[in-house]
Amino acid sequence: MFLTDSYNRPVTNIRISLTSKCNLGCRYCHREGEVSPKEEISFEDIAEILKTAAKFNMKSVKFTGGEPTLRKDIIEIVKAVPTSMESSMTTNGTLLSGMAYDLKDAGLSRVNVSLDSLKPEKYRKITGKDYLQRVIEGIDTSIEAGLTPVKLNVVILRDCNDDEIEDFISFVKNKNDIILQFIEYMDLKSKDNDNEMDSIEKELKKRSKIIYTRRMHHRKKYCIDGAEIEVVRPMHNNEFCAFCNRLRVTSDGELKPCLLRHDNHIDIKGKRGVELEELFKLAVGRREPFFR
Repeated sequence: MFLTDSYNRPVTNIRISLTSKCNLGCRYCHREGEVSPKEEISFEDIAEILKTAAKFNMKSVKFTGGEPTLRKDIIEIVKAVPTSMESSMTTNGTLLSGMAYDLKDAGLSRVNVSLDSLKPEKYRKITGKDYLQRVIEGIDTSIEAGLTPVKLNVVILRDCNDDEIEDFISFVKNKNDIILQFIEYMDLKSKDNDNEMDSIEKELKKRSKIIYTRRMHHRKKYCIDGAEIEVVRPMHNNEFCAFCNRLRVTSDGELKPCLLRHDNHIDIKGKRGVELEELFKLAVGRREPFFR
């Protein structure tokens, strides 16, 4: 059975934040909407959450953070994913080159890699670390290992990396194993980013020979000169909310019905069996579109 909320939105995938720790200091990071995480979720709790998600026919799980590859048990966590579910990971890519093959062997399908600049000085300014080459190596190794398609997550930052649009398009051109995602900076207090993203998307639309509309979030995919590009716009976007099919788990073991809300979480640490299933149902019952 699928879990469906009161807005008739089926929940078909789950995102699990494995840790709030990170080896970068990206200035825009929202850490999956967490405010002040406490203790780190245990492997045993993660395994139970995955089993319950599979019982409710959730088709995929995405591991996030913080930086999920900092978990010493990350390979075991990936191995714990039920065979009925596809697993993927969002990572900053700094440690991928040393573990991509092990992640693939454990059952991981693909990775999203955060990369907000192709210029070393600017990358260091955004992240606080001089790790750009590590990330590039991690992307290359992930492709070699078959963790594909690799999705590059580029958060657009006004007056910082918004002059690198063409550089990123050139970076992924004719690389069938990479999809480029331009992501709107999440700032509930401002609508300034709307104009920025409008302008980017308008230009992509003008240049695209083929445009697909993905079912998830009704997101557009633009095909330009051998590059596949998606634009992710969560802010002030009722379509983003209307097509949301995710349930989230925070790094300290709480079900989070909505990325942008912090007042409706449900503690599931140590919960098992029927009790955990009922808490899943309760969390889905609390889901409602943030933007309508």
